[in-house]
Amino acid sequence: MKPNIQLAEAATPDGGSLTLHEHDGSFCIRLNGEELMNSLVTTSELLLGEVATDLVSGHVSPRVLIGGLGLGYTLRSVLERVGPEGRVEIAELMPEVVAWNRGHLCDLNGSLLDDPRVQLFVEDFWEVLNRAGKKQFDALVLDIDNGPTALVQRQNARVYNDQGIRLIHAALKPGGRAAIWSARPDEGFAERLDAAGFQVKAVPAKLYANAKRCGYTIYVGDK
Repeated sequence: MKPNIQLAEAATPDGGSLTLHEHDGSFCIRLNGEELMNSLVTTSELLLGEVATDLVSGHVSPRVLIGGLGLGYTLRSVLERVGPEGRVEIAELMPEVVAWNRGHLCDLNGSLLDDPRVQLFVEDFWEVLNRAGKKQFDALVLDIDNGPTALVQRQNARVYNDQGIRLIHAALKPGGRAAIWSARPDEGFAERLDAAGFQVKAVPAKLYANAKRCGYTIYVGDK
């Protein structure tokens, strides 16, 4: 059996341990030993990017903001759909995750950070969203922590509360879309989206392509 190798470690703002691991050519990121994402299980991340950009195919220069870099699969999915004139901004809180993508994960999706359509912000998604202004984005894509239940950083809960949802709604252009990854169904979150003026749909997402059940949920809010 090939070994599971820890390649790197970083401390989160909450004092947790975020680690990058490699096993037989696959990679995963863990928080305090609990797996957050794995390059063998990427179906939901790819679907997130696809669902988020469904409405921008006819736009000449769509502008998309992604919250969370992870292993880069959602970024890949979005770039495949925004066209040559699209602009994709991505906010990643952890500079170490960016460094891992540029180094250990370069051949996975890390090289996409050098795509001329990409602008990277190494900071909290909340800060990027706050200064963005109104009616700026055609799509907002969130894959932060475990969805509406904050995990890596407790402050991320503010993105999913009423104030955060109103900011997301305001930052979208008319007809824009927000797509939010969640590890589990969250009816309360769907209700908050609805109360903020979104047309809400819950999209079931599989762990991997041939899975028999859907383990995750993508919440879609259309403005």
